[in-house]
Amino acid sequence: MIPSRRALLRGAAAAAAAVPLAGTTAGSAFASSPAAGAGGHGAGGHGTAGLGPNVLVFDPSMGDAAIQAQIDAVFAVQESNQFGTERYALAFKPGTYNVEINVGFYTHVLGLGSSPEDVVINGHVTVDAQWFDGNGTQDFWRAAENLTIVPPDGLERWAVAQAGPMRRVHVKGDMILMPSPPGNGWSSGGFLADSVVDGRIDSGSQQQWLSRNDTIGSWTGANWNMVFVGVQGAPATSFPTPPYTTVDRTPVIREKPFLTVDRRGAYHVFVPALRRDSTGTSWAGGPAAGHSIPLTEFHVARPGDSAASINAALARGKHLLLTPGIYPLSAPLRITRPGTVVLGLGLATLQAVKGNSLIEVADVDDVSVAGVILEAASARSRVLLRVGDGRTRRSHAHRPTALFDVFPRIGGAVPGGTDVSIRIDSNDVIVDHVWAWRADHGLDGTVGWSVNPAGVGFLVDGDRVTAYGLFVEHHQNYEVLWNGNHGRTYFFQNEHPYDVPTQSAWRHGDTNGFAAYKVGDHVTEHHAWGLGSYAYFNLDADIYTDRAYEVPDTPGVVFTSLMTVCLNGAGGGGILHCINDTGDPVENGFGTYSMKSYSNGVGTV
Repeated sequence: MIPSRRALLRGAAAAAAAVPLAGTTAGSAFASSPAAGAGGHGAGGHGTAGLGPNVLVFDPSMGDAAIQAQIDAVFAVQESNQFGTERYALAFKPGTYNVEINVGFYTHVLGLGSSPEDVVINGHVTVDAQWFDGNGTQDFWRAAENLTIVPPDGLERWAVAQAGPMRRVHVKGDMILMPSPPGNGWSSGGFLADSVVDGRIDSGSQQQWLSRNDTIGSWTGANWNMVFVGVQGAPATSFPTPPYTTVDRTPVIREKPFLTVDRRGAYHVFVPALRRDSTGTSWAGGPAAGHSIPLTEFHVARPGDSAASINAALARGKHLLLTPGIYPLSAPLRITRPGTVVLGLGLATLQAVKGNSLIEVADVDDVSVAGVILEAASARSRVLLRVGDGRTRRSHAHRPTALFDVFPRIGGAVPGGTDVSIRIDSNDVIVDHVWAWRADHGLDGTVGWSVNPAGVGFLVDGDRVTAYGLFVEHHQNYEVLWNGNHGRTYFFQNEHPYDVPTQSAWRHGDTNGFAAYKVGDHVTEHHAWGLGSYAYFNLDADIYTDRAYEVPDTPGVVFTSLMTVCLNGAGGGGILHCINDTGDPVENGFGTYSMKSYSNGVGTV
């Protein structure tokens, strides 16, 4: 039987608490290291000093042994540091390195070349789960990008759960997505984009996965929901046996902006160009299309900077680079200028400490928000991230705003609440990998039905919004509420809230619970591919939700490859229908149900 992703991990908060280096604050252990001084103190962020003490910049001239020592020191702090405050970016200048990189919590590994081929790691870049007895279902909040990885044994291991993206990577070998022995436990949801894997990808125990615009040798393995969009070498659609869903082309995308360094040592942020109807990577035919912005045009923020100081820089026309750390904010960051880039390094974390929102993007063209955790750190914020302000007819089709690797978090590290985690009012927005998480576990005093309340996880009122990799979990209202027209979702993963105390606490009108994915009653066109919703109610309170998906019965609303799972074990409760009033229940023990498609009141099993 497949256990709940985190049913085996009750009481994990103590094991996952921060493990700081003795006598240090975040980053101070490395301030006098060779890595911390690499590159000098030039203007515009040259060298580590310009990017803050928690960005370790490596150069091949430092020597592999010295570099390895710094990598190992970071991992020693971060391996089990699930709810700690330390944040790190390990940045590699162009060249070849013979090192082994274990990637722990809040660790961002990035190459600084213009191409992934510019930084070669002769070694592994590994996410494993031996910190938790081989169970990878809590391997959250880490990232790797813009590298070539040459594993000496031919096998790259990336055993992640949510919020563990790998982007713009070339793996010269095979790849496996599950933890190593001993344990070989479950892993729980990942995202691979704009990458090449020469050999075979083995999903192993991975429960669900999205690959987008990749080129792979082959794929083997499946559990619940494996989705491929614009992937060369992907298996054909065979849902539900095995549960592969393949979409040949990616309709509209631009890749996440990334940091580079030139031969003079000057830093830039490269912003890839918009692509339509694409397959494979953005860099397969040579340098990716796009434009480069000198770091001198960015406000390079440090933890401790106030919202007022950051907003003043944005108002002067600066872009924003958030260096690793925690940013308690008492007011939102306001993005009003078209084309603005907001880029986080090292899982930079913004905290709403006075019931405020954290990022508000005006209804303008071509904004990028990438690589941030958004944390509710006060009793109730109205919203954590908002794009636009009310419905509008304004089109942004030629220069859409995009969100990349944006991770709202309610509870877990600090108590707090929000009415809405992400709200999108603008039209044509691209969403490329989000995980909106109301915590089901965490440090003492941070988790509970009334301790970390969260309403809707992902609210869309804009038209023509496209989402790739939509992970939304444990919110107390609709996890996704999509009111805009002509929306598209490629891959959805969800768990209902674990901690519903009574059925009366989780119902509306005559309906038990809330649908995980609700399409507004007046929507005339909406398409979604590869959806999974899971129920695990852990208080033995016999909790049900009437349906996982709720949509208007109209020909233009089509769901393809959708499934439900009950994980309750011996406990009562579950999901009574898959979509609307169609589909068998999953209840009172482990069970799954799959439907190939649904439209206009008709489901195909």
